[in-house]
Amino acid sequence: MLRYLTAGESHGKGLTVIIEGLPSGLLLDEEYIARDLSRRQKGYGRGGRMQIESDHAEILSGVRHGRTLGSPLALLIPNKDFVNWTKVMSTVPVHEPGNTISRLRPGHADLPGTMKYAQDDVRNILERASARETAARVAAGAVSRRFLEEFGIKVYSHVVNIGGVKADYLHPVDWERVEQSPVRCADAKAEPLMISRIDEAKASGDTVGGMVEVVAVGVPIGLGSHVHWDRKIDGRIAQALMSINAVKAVAIGEGWESADLLGSQYHDVIQPVRDKSKVSKTVSPYPTASGPWHRLTNRGGGTEGGMTNGMPIIARFVVKPISTMAQPLPSVDLVTGEEVRAHYERSDVCQVPPAGVIGEAMVAFELAVAFQEKFGGDNIEEARRNFQGYQKTVRLRGDSLKE
Repeated sequence: MLRYLTAGESHGKGLTVIIEGLPSGLLLDEEYIARDLSRRQKGYGRGGRMQIESDHAEILSGVRHGRTLGSPLALLIPNKDFVNWTKVMSTVPVHEPGNTISRLRPGHADLPGTMKYAQDDVRNILERASARETAARVAAGAVSRRFLEEFGIKVYSHVVNIGGVKADYLHPVDWERVEQSPVRCADAKAEPLMISRIDEAKASGDTVGGMVEVVAVGVPIGLGSHVHWDRKIDGRIAQALMSINAVKAVAIGEGWESADLLGSQYHDVIQPVRDKSKVSKTVSPYPTASGPWHRLTNRGGGTEGGMTNGMPIIARFVVKPISTMAQPLPSVDLVTGEEVRAHYERSDVCQVPPAGVIGEAMVAFELAVAFQEKFGGDNIEEARRNFQGYQKTVRLRGDSLKE
């Protein structure tokens, strides 16, 4: 079973990741992982921390001569800023470490965390609750992406809303344009308006949220399962995205919009493909990943009954405005109980653009888990044979329907 664990604090020595369950023989190097880590650090509205760090994941184990061994993969992402926090974040007792925090931030983990773990210094909670932890997730997601690429599966993301400024776009999205945009937006007209919205929030000491869409293409039919609640692929993707810092809502396909539609307007019509060369790409911009079937729409976001249906996975998630603001909200002091202004610590104004990269990582990991469950394989060639055999079976079943 593919799984991963992360450890580390925002200003500690570094972040560590352990990934277990990768097959042997998968090509993997540090430069590949570094590309996604670099993408996570970019984006208009980022704070000063990104000017300090230059994230790079060092492979400590699980790879030899550029290929995975099948043993656990260990990664280390050092925190360059730790040199400025050696006393505050020391792992051994020190005299007057300083930088203790007692002013609670509404919307952060401060209050429930200090109550749950019986702490009188909020730093003991915020260091792990920080979005800095997502660098470790992105590293794990990059490894998952490398695995999925072997089977033609690719994962993308783009920003569709920042502070109420909505992008106008159609599928297929111009992913090259997204990567060049400072707000990772496919809509050239919406981009400057999004930037202005971030600037307005920064000028007033505020923060701004938004919405991101993740798209996975080339996903075969049948990942996930209908038989138990915890095996449904849409539920697993939703939980993974919901676990990202500041995410407050997740939808698969046209999730929220479906509340306004009739069944005849929502469901994706299934048609047989007698001659694939005659199927209009304007009707179906993404071909199904397997099977002789064609969909006129993809409102279901690539899932039915808890399983992938061969259409692109489309998931959107909402990122709330960051709770750490230059103009803090009224709050309470944890120690004295007095009314105070909430704590402010160096932070982003908007983390929606990098949230897309984190969303890609989470979706890639869940798809990799489901893929491993379906096809297994202790080495990459075994997994490939199993996958190709399944795809052949699906095509043969489709061909028999045409006769």
